Amino acid sequence: MVDVVDQAARSRMMSGIRGKDTKPELAVRSALHRAGLRFRLHAKLPGKPDLVLPKYRTVVFVHGCFWHRHEVCRYATTPASNAEFWRDKFAANVSRDAKVVEQLESQGWRVLVIWSCQLDDSSLQGLVTEIRMGAGDGFSSRVE
Repeated sequence: MVDVVDQAARSRMMSGIRGKDTKPELAVRSALHRAGLRFRLHAKLPGKPDLVLPKYRTVVFVHGCFWHRHEVCRYATTPASNAEFWRDKFAANVSRDAKVVEQLESQGWRVLVIWSCQLDDSSLQGLVTEIRMGAGDGFSSRVE
C-alpha cells in the first residue's frame, strides 16, 4: 500500500509524536496528584519510567496502545505500508518493555502499566488503589 502523504510530510508528522508530557501521561499525573500521591518524573531508572513513587517503591508506565502493542485494544493496529518494518519495530518495543520490567523488578520496584485507552475515572482510581494497597508487598502487576 502506498502512503497517502509524501515522505517529508510523514517525517514531520512522526517527529511531532512526543515522548514526555503526553496527554495520557498528564491525565495520570493529575489523577495521582489529586489523590495525594507524590511522584518523580522520568527518573534515571531502566526504561525511564513516566512516574516514580519512591514512598511506595513503585514505578508507573503510561503506554500508548499503538507503540507498545496493547493486545486487546483497537488502537494497536499495524500500518499497511512497510508492514515488515512495523512488525520488527513493534516486536523490539515489546521485547524492550519486558526487559525493562524484569530489570526494575530485580531492583525491587513494583511495575504498573496503564494503557492510554484506559484513562477513564475508574481505571485511574484503580491505579491509585493499586499503588496504595500494594505498598511493601513486593509484587508486580499491570493495570488492565
